[in-house]
Amino acid sequence: MEDEQSAGATATMSGVGKHDNGVHDNPEDLGSTSNGISSLEQPLLRRNTTLTANHLAIVGAKVSHIESLDYEIIENDLFKHDWRSRSNVEVLQYIFLKWALAFLVGLLTGVIASLINLAIENISGIKMIHMVQLVRDKRYWTGFFYFSGFNLALTFVAAVLCVVFAPTAAGPGIPEIKAYLNGVDTPNMFGAPQLIVKIIGSICAVSSGLDLGKEGPLVHIGACLANLLSQGGVGRFRLRWKWLRYFNNDRDRRDLITCGASSGVCAAFRSPVGGVLFALEEVATWWRSTLLWRTFFSTATVVVVLRGFIEVCRNGRCALFGEGGLIIFDVGDVTVNYHLNDLLLVTLVGVISGLLGALYNYLLHKVLRLYSLINGKGRMAKLALALAVCVFTSVGLYVLPFVVPCTPCDPVLGVACPTNGMSGNFKQFNCPAGHYNDLASLLHATNMDATRNIFSTGTSGEFRLDSLLIFFAIYCVLGLFTFGIAVPSGLFLPIILMGSAYGRIVALVLQDVARIDHGLYAVLGAAALMSGSMRMTVSLCVIFLELTNNLLLLPMTMFVLLIAKTVGDAFNPSIYEIILDLKGLPFLEPNPKPWMKDITVGELAAAKPRAISLQVVERVSTIVHVLRNTGHNGFPHLPTRCDRSTSPCNSVVLFRSVALRHMLIMPKYQGPEITPIVGILTRQDLRAHNILDAFPNLANKKMAQ
Repeated sequence: MEDEQSAGATATMSGVGKHDNGVHDNPEDLGSTSNGISSLEQPLLRRNTTLTANHLAIVGAKVSHIESLDYEIIENDLFKHDWRSRSNVEVLQYIFLKWALAFLVGLLTGVIASLINLAIENISGIKMIHMVQLVRDKRYWTGFFYFSGFNLALTFVAAVLCVVFAPTAAGPGIPEIKAYLNGVDTPNMFGAPQLIVKIIGSICAVSSGLDLGKEGPLVHIGACLANLLSQGGVGRFRLRWKWLRYFNNDRDRRDLITCGASSGVCAAFRSPVGGVLFALEEVATWWRSTLLWRTFFSTATVVVVLRGFIEVCRNGRCALFGEGGLIIFDVGDVTVNYHLNDLLLVTLVGVISGLLGALYNYLLHKVLRLYSLINGKGRMAKLALALAVCVFTSVGLYVLPFVVPCTPCDPVLGVACPTNGMSGNFKQFNCPAGHYNDLASLLHATNMDATRNIFSTGTSGEFRLDSLLIFFAIYCVLGLFTFGIAVPSGLFLPIILMGSAYGRIVALVLQDVARIDHGLYAVLGAAALMSGSMRMTVSLCVIFLELTNNLLLLPMTMFVLLIAKTVGDAFNPSIYEIILDLKGLPFLEPNPKPWMKDITVGELAAAKPRAISLQVVERVSTIVHVLRNTGHNGFPHLPTRCDRSTSPCNSVVLFRSVALRHMLIMPKYQGPEITPIVGILTRQDLRAHNILDAFPNLANKKMAQ
């Protein structure tokens, strides 16, 4: 009984009041000035009246109110009693269930990814075959309206699903997953509606010919599966097993969603180790050795499922194109010999890719700002924008192949040149017998087949320079204007296509000194441009190594990735960091800004409306007055606190490493006339731009640094 009274007193002593808008008040601050800081502790920096924070963010395509997750385990008496009361059998059940759920996440992600691939290949194949036949019959206008109408119908379905039923399913979902694993609660992001809309929407959007990939949506699908499995389902269909109560916390759900994200990358690229490293390098904030094993177990399950589908679908038994759309860029039979000229060319590829990646991030930032204004006008505006981009894409893809001349087939190729309707490098399209249209081979194919074609080795004379320039230009434009519309979309494949075209252009222009195969230059260009835009290195290197199945490319790939990332970092952040900032998601970076050491958290707390604190013994009238005159929701007990003289730089590290919801700011000295609580900070208060708004003079130091 005494323990309960003591705990209750502590909770009351540490209680703070929180307004609905995240602002905290402190009505009494004895021994201090009006702003809560004694005259000897007045800050030297000028500041604005308040430290403001916006608790709204864009999740998918929907504006939502966000809060922080509670990853910290509260070791209260109830938790200790529950943990100590568990038998050895229950502990084994908990461990077994974690591994079983990791297996189910990998299994379901692999199956769903394979079915998505098959659906896209069949839908796209039917569309391409009929369109090419109309062109062969010289019914050009009919072919155009058929092609555009087919694409428009698919885009309409994908956009309506995202706009009406699940706005949070729009986009890739990776920035929101990254924020969630950082401790931000992204509402309505991992539910059953989002999963269903993501599956159907990605099939329709990719099949419609839009310049987007299914890689980002697959990561989101894996995360949705992980969340639903950890909860036992959704709504009235949820399982009520006693075992699942062990996962009724944010920490275990976070770990399982990490497994889902890595499984999604593995399913997109058939890269189990790359998927694990992607989660470690790009999305996960907290990482442990046990989590490493579980994510690897999930990705291993995914790759086994994919391998099974590859065997079943071999020789086109499951789809009209390839092997069911499963990404295989096998260049393992190519011998790679390095020369000094090649190192210089690869360096050039890395430098230019870093510049192009930074330019792409800058332009995409501007386009996304414009799209946010359009999408903010309502559902019809979102739908109209998606359909307008679809029409523009269809016109470009259909008309541009007519611009380039036909190329005669090499007699050595035999029946492989030309081809009609099926996958291949030599699409006849509008050309006479014995000729092929190289641009149609890239534009009138699924993104998977286009990547296979441009990555193909031993084809140095297959693609004309003007065709590659047109392909690179149109995909740069489409890549900028397609991402951001209200459909499920991914950034990986559009950047891969741009980079591969750019790599082949470099090899073709400098073919007199280039000794590496042109297809390998396409691989290096794709990897470098992804590094220049996304700023990934280790995971990207392993993904491309597993894709190409050529270990000899590893040194070159590492070299070009490091150069591209270094050059890109000199200009702007990665594309996902830019999107996180645009969406307003309060993501805490692992490395705080150096200028944060020039102020203290006490100064940050003083820049906010003061927090309310209650004594251990308080008059009822005071409590009634507080409840009537404040808009807070409760007085939580917050055990994690820091000294008011601590710098925000150290506070960010503490806040991020422990995954706090709030942090109490305590006075440096305790006394009867000193308030026990200086203030309370949230992750919004520790964001760099919010601090700069409150302390404008820090901006000068930021520019100097």
